[in-house]
Amino acid sequence: MVGRREWLRGITAQGLFLAAGLGHGMTARSASGQTASQPPKNQARRTARRPALNTATPVIAAPSQPIRADERVNALLTGVRERHDVPGLVGAIIRGESLAAIGAVGLRKKGSAEPMRVTDAVHLGSCTKAMTATLVGELVEEGLVKWSDTIADLFPEVSSRLHPDFQAARLTDLLTHRAGLGANVDWWRLPGNSTTEQRRALLLSSMADAPLSRPGTKFLYSNVGYALAGLVAEQVAGDSWENLMAQRIFRPLAMASAGFGPPGRRGANGADAPWGHGGSRGKIQAVRQDNAPCMGPAGTVHCSVPDWGRFASLHLRAEQGRPKLLDRETFRALHSPPPGGNYNGGWIAVPRTRAGRALTHDGSNTYWYASIWLYPERDVATIAVANQGPEPAPEACREAGQELLQLALLERPPRRR
Repeated sequence: MVGRREWLRGITAQGLFLAAGLGHGMTARSASGQTASQPPKNQARRTARRPALNTATPVIAAPSQPIRADERVNALLTGVRERHDVPGLVGAIIRGESLAAIGAVGLRKKGSAEPMRVTDAVHLGSCTKAMTATLVGELVEEGLVKWSDTIADLFPEVSSRLHPDFQAARLTDLLTHRAGLGANVDWWRLPGNSTTEQRRALLLSSMADAPLSRPGTKFLYSNVGYALAGLVAEQVAGDSWENLMAQRIFRPLAMASAGFGPPGRRGANGADAPWGHGGSRGKIQAVRQDNAPCMGPAGTVHCSVPDWGRFASLHLRAEQGRPKLLDRETFRALHSPPPGGNYNGGWIAVPRTRAGRALTHDGSNTYWYASIWLYPERDVATIAVANQGPEPAPEACREAGQELLQLALLERPPRRR
């Protein structure tokens, strides 16, 4: 308890540190210009039941050979791009733990001649949520937090300042969008010198008044809830969400391209990565902007599609009873919606598709659009990303995902049970 409070006071004074050594995407300065520094060493809030996973060796390794575009994928993506007129598209098929095929078409920036590349970093938007939930699952397994822990259990030092109904909200309510919270707040106006400090301000401001619905009873999609789930991870582990993601998600999956905010190095002026595009039809413009950094657990991760594919493999394998990083029971908890619902752990569960049961999610920071589908019965996942947020980018990604699935199904018959 003392160690946690000392750390929270420390980050207020010193900012937060983003782990280095994970590739050019990991920078020590956020998109808002907040400078990061290392938090003091601290004692975890609770005693872990087991040591944290040694992540020196990735649980799913990166490809050893150069990644090259597949002509079939490029052909189908070209058709989708031409029909929907988006700047660029990247699409991939994942089989098991391998990148089966990938393609990239179009331009990094509208009006430029620089082509999209299969290794370019892309923005995941709300697909970040599944990563945050996976991180929370690790902390559950280590005994630092329980799914049933309430806000009052997790934040006893401020619980008296929160509405009684919110005090009773559980961690699972945050992860299933059933905490009674609104979708968003004015993220850029949250006070604080670090993202953790701003998320703590979010807790106090968003839970001071009565919830929109009694926690645990109604689905209300909420970026606020996932930002607070990130704060829960910070509270119990004694480190920033950004550090925890780097150490516990990106490193074990060899996601060297992963980082936070717009793709590309700060100061590179967009020369090393695609630009996002926003606006309306006929007035689409290239921009390098993102959600406020404090919204991170709900939607600020960027990485390459091959790196994202290894995260897809992690959850695909778990659905097949071959888990890595987390126990089978933990994945089951993340993939199982509450009664009457279809959402948990950053995934929408779809009972029936032409490829069987599926897990899916879309994400957009309004400048990018990303879509991921997992089909465990076919041992296949598809990913489609456009460097444009507004329509017709969502339809382009949906169409690309379906065509990628069709290509995958033509190549392999159904898995035998």
